[in-house]
Amino acid sequence: MRILIVDDEEVLQDVLTSLLRREGYETVSARSGEEGLDLLRQGDIDLVLLDLMLPGMSGQEVLRQIRKEDPHQVVVMITAYSSVESAIDAMRQGAFHYIPKPFKNEEVLLTVRQGLEQRRLKKENLTLRDQLQQRYAFDNIIGKSKPMQKVFELIRLAAPAKSNLLILGESGTGKELVAKSIHLNSRRSEGPFVTVNSGSMPADLLESNLFGHERGAFTGAVTAKKGLFEIADGGSIFFDEIGNIPIDTQSKLLRVIQEKEFMRLGGVETLTSDVRIIAATNVDLEATVEEGRFREDLFYRLNVITVSLPPLRQRPEDIPLLARAFLETFRDENEKELDGITSEAMELLIDYHWPGNVRELENVIERAVVLSTGSVIDVDLLSPAVRHKRPTAGFDEPLPPQGLPLKEAVANYERKLIVRALQASGGVQKKAAELLKVKPTTLHEMMKRLSVTVDQIVS
Repeated sequence: MRILIVDDEEVLQDVLTSLLRREGYETVSARSGEEGLDLLRQGDIDLVLLDLMLPGMSGQEVLRQIRKEDPHQVVVMITAYSSVESAIDAMRQGAFHYIPKPFKNEEVLLTVRQGLEQRRLKKENLTLRDQLQQRYAFDNIIGKSKPMQKVFELIRLAAPAKSNLLILGESGTGKELVAKSIHLNSRRSEGPFVTVNSGSMPADLLESNLFGHERGAFTGAVTAKKGLFEIADGGSIFFDEIGNIPIDTQSKLLRVIQEKEFMRLGGVETLTSDVRIIAATNVDLEATVEEGRFREDLFYRLNVITVSLPPLRQRPEDIPLLARAFLETFRDENEKELDGITSEAMELLIDYHWPGNVRELENVIERAVVLSTGSVIDVDLLSPAVRHKRPTAGFDEPLPPQGLPLKEAVANYERKLIVRALQASGGVQKKAAELLKVKPTTLHEMMKRLSVTVDQIVS
């Protein structure tokens, strides 16, 4: 790490240079604010120790210029006790901290370490943001794991087609987000995207919403009303939890899919609607067909292309990316100064089994951001469930209704353990191999087979 010392006192320059170099840091020095800014513009400076009282350009003026040119640069102010109030004002303007003169060596080193950690988190944040934009996102869906890359590829192929789609996945895996992504990447993207909450209303009200009604069709129908199929004409209609639709309504839905025709409740005129059906469910529809609760012909009409979303516990390498993305969103919404998530907190997030999937992770990060008062999210800001209910081995998870291939399950678990070991060892493969009780060459082969790379690991 390279530290710039900006101070006009030669003795102080020598003391700080000697102290920091003994700790393994590289240092460069400037005697004025103008000289310091010139060195900063040459690049490769990780932290600035800046004296508040400088000849010519003052420390506060230098700070303002640094913040203007590089808002992510970490600056620690050095000040006499009489100017502490000015140093605190500098912190309001973006300085990381201040060190009063005369200082203790331990105090300087601790502040420098904390400042460099913040610098690391900021750089990590920017790197992850670039990765999200360039490699690991499809619209607003995020993931670099193999299962999610397969989902992205399937969406790319299926979106331009006319076929109906069925999205399978546990609650909270992002089924509606995938449905919107399919619509936005389809030939119908200029048309409406309409969502039907299939299981949240009685059958008669659901039919009225879907097909519309004429005036006087039932008590309270004082005017005619368009249904969602009319509104969605030329676009896509998304049925969330399709398995909850009553059996009588299913037959009417089947007619719309087959004939693209329907009638409003109480009406006699046949209406047409050109829509693409995207359905989602968190239950085993084939099982409900066998039980007689879902029409077999409707199931096959919907199940032309199937997109299966993996639960979050099966893709732990996506957790850092998702957590950072949610952090950015809620930090901006709540106007908080947050630079990242500590490695200890991230390890807990990766270890947790996430029964509520991505939605639960989003809630955990939102809570942490709202409650935060510092510059990072640490363990104490995570929800009690994440802090205290860590899985012991990972094999106590329930088997999903549609089953799970044994090889895939074992590979996912191996991948999760390797990610944890690399996380705990700061990305050092030799140390990770020791934690996993395998040879480094064996770990290397496993990482190659499972597509795990060190640059994916957020330490």
